[in-house]
Amino acid sequence: MTTPPPQGNPFAQGQQQPQGQNPFAQGQPGLPQQAGQPGFPPQGAPVPPEQPRRKIGFKTIKNIVVVVVLVGAAIGAFISSRDDANTAAVGDCMHRGSTSDDNPDLEVVECNSSDAQYEVLAKIDGSFLSDTLASSKCEAEAKGFQYVYTQSGDGKDFLLCLKDHKK
Repeated sequence: MTTPPPQGNPFAQGQQQPQGQNPFAQGQPGLPQQAGQPGFPPQGAPVPPEQPRRKIGFKTIKNIVVVVVLVGAAIGAFISSRDDANTAAVGDCMHRGSTSDDNPDLEVVECNSSDAQYEVLAKIDGSFLSDTLASSKCEAEAKGFQYVYTQSGDGKDFLLCLKDHKK
């Protein structure tokens, strides 16, 4: 009797494949995958610890404090500028914050305040290049004025006609 030739691969001489099984299958069907296969940690391997939470450092705290201080300064400057001469209206009282004639730093104050020095008789929008022009404009608009104050360059040019405030 002669042995039949191997079936399947004619070049696989001497190797016998079991029939009915898939040579590419992993593990046995119906059995769970074992450790060591892709997607599963090896058995007995330590679990890595959780990453520690990032602590807030001195530099971060310093930057936050600097931002808060700058925002506070900006808010303070805005609030203090609301009492500036550009917010003055006819009938308001003013206080001179500086002795300099170039920058008298006029501020709006309550008329019953001890700081009240001047009273606004007229506020005229526009640019006035000379004191003579400003004075002639105040003569036409506000009888009895004593002082003129012009402001220009901050986006809104105007003239205030002032007189001493009687307490």
